Amino acid sequence: MKRIFAPLCILLLLAGGCQDSSRGRAPQVETSLTDEALLDTVQRRTFRYFWEGAEPVSGMARERYHVDGHYPENDKNVITSGGSGFGILALISGMERGYITREEGYVRMEQIVDFLEKADRFHGAFPHWWYGETGRTKAFGTKDDGGDLVETAFLIQSLLALHQYYVAGTKPEQELAARIDTLWREVEWNWYCNGQEVLYWHWSPRHGWEMNFPVRGYNECLIMYILAASSPTYAITPEVYHKGWAENGAIVSPHTVENIPLQLRYQGTEAGPLFWAHYSFLALDPRGLQDRYADYFDEMRNLTLANRAYCIRNPKGYKGYGTDGWGLTASYSVNGYAAHAPLESEDRGVISPTAALSSLVYTPEESMEVMRHLYARGDTLFGPYGFYDAFSDTDNWYPQRYLAIDQGPVAVTIENYRSGLLWKLFMSHPDVQRGLKKLEFRIHP
Repeated sequence: MKRIFAPLCILLLLAGGCQDSSRGRAPQVETSLTDEALLDTVQRRTFRYFWEGAEPVSGMARERYHVDGHYPENDKNVITSGGSGFGILALISGMERGYITREEGYVRMEQIVDFLEKADRFHGAFPHWWYGETGRTKAFGTKDDGGDLVETAFLIQSLLALHQYYVAGTKPEQELAARIDTLWREVEWNWYCNGQEVLYWHWSPRHGWEMNFPVRGYNECLIMYILAASSPTYAITPEVYHKGWAENGAIVSPHTVENIPLQLRYQGTEAGPLFWAHYSFLALDPRGLQDRYADYFDEMRNLTLANRAYCIRNPKGYKGYGTDGWGLTASYSVNGYAAHAPLESEDRGVISPTAALSSLVYTPEESMEVMRHLYARGDTLFGPYGFYDAFSDTDNWYPQRYLAIDQGPVAVTIENYRSGLLWKLFMSHPDVQRGLKKLEFRIHP
């Protein structure tokens, strides 16, 4: 599911670690759970989206899962590149947490890498969607039937973390790490400049560059530029980052939203949806991360606080908004799909649990308040794979649907909050370290 203004079988984990063999049963709500127990319950349940809910042939993440079994365009087995990347990070954490064994995890990771080696790629880049049974591209739009460099970045960041997880492991793990390295080296990042000093989001073998989407100004795409600069084979120059992404410095545009200071220009808007604070920082550690344009932890924390403050002010008077009900981001919406944002024009009264929960590293107390409130509401909002994608109390709308791109950040962020594991893995990759240095990023403790 583009985010820019663009088999169910589960052992339900109950409080205290007991297992319930009933299927599809509502969770027992225990408001007395400690923070750690609640975090583990939510992380484990969300992890299962990518473990038990995966498409069986590829092992990759389904784009969506509907509990009622009704899917648009019969796309139950359509898989997503970016969401699968988030899922790989969730699976790594699942191995470390003991949700699955390291051996079970390896079998799944080998299945995924085998699929990626054979599936459609376009100058090394992955499409947004594939058919899981065949590896052939499913068009995301009329002309969006080729390489999607942003979704590729979301998948590659996770593969690099997995590489570091396996590179000093058993012989089979080291061999899998080498295959991951080949996939990484084959992405032709600089080719996606289209001869200019900026990266383009899409290329199609049938339509060429007709999507015409140069990526400039702050959004979820920072990780794409960092990976493109880090490539050992097809790297972009620093000028592509500074002149393209940062627009010769015009990306800096100090302003306030809800009386909270922001430093960056958010695609020409005052503040974007909260996935802009999440997707680039699931593997890239924002803590102390700075370049000449921003301190990224401070900026993303303030973006989150502005989103929360807007919901508390609640200028449109929606039901359920408040200190324990906030979080506007791209998700299902009452009438389709929307990039909800803290602007009256982009606010539809829809709360997406991923928004506050995936901000846990920036706003731990505030995000935990939302998590406790939503969990206490029981099976209306919390299902077999964690919190459902979105809801509206105003419209009495509680769909039992999931999107990989929203479930992944919840499980990954909880792990980074608990241990920093996924940040440590990605940041330890020598190519990533060289790329950050090349772009003059500074990392302060």
